[in-house]
Amino acid sequence: MKKNQKTYLLLGAVMLIWGVLGFKIVKTISPKNHQAPKNEVVDQFRPLEIAKRDTFSILANYRDPFLGIMPIPKSPKKKSLKTNTNFTKVPDKKILYTGYITESTTKNKIFFISIDGQQHMMEVKDIIDDVRLLSGSTKKVMVKYNGKIVHIDITE
Repeated sequence: MKKNQKTYLLLGAVMLIWGVLGFKIVKTISPKNHQAPKNEVVDQFRPLEIAKRDTFSILANYRDPFLGIMPIPKSPKKKSLKTNTNFTKVPDKKILYTGYITESTTKNKIFFISIDGQQHMMEVKDIIDDVRLLSGSTKKVMVKYNGKIVHIDITE
């Protein structure tokens, strides 16, 4: 064979190999079927069962190795119930806490308080109908009426 014939033959083989590789790459990148996958039955998700942890407690009722004495058992502390007469649950007026908003400019909280069926917007330290708003949160407010401090939970 002549030198030019071998070059053309090898060039054709290289072009054929690269063509096949290029075709396979293009075929995998952009498949012809752009359809959504069919509804296939997928195994249901089952969370793993978590085994209950084995717990233990140490009973240290042995002799102290340094002092040589046995430990004195601790008696449970008795809780004393303190009653505070200033806090009552039922005020003389019907006062309901219905919600709050935060002012965007000053970041002050404005609470919606309903006194005897009439709704008012109050800030902390405001007084309306002898009811003074002392403090408030998202769940409850504290008001003072007739010298009594009352905690009022939010109503839904």
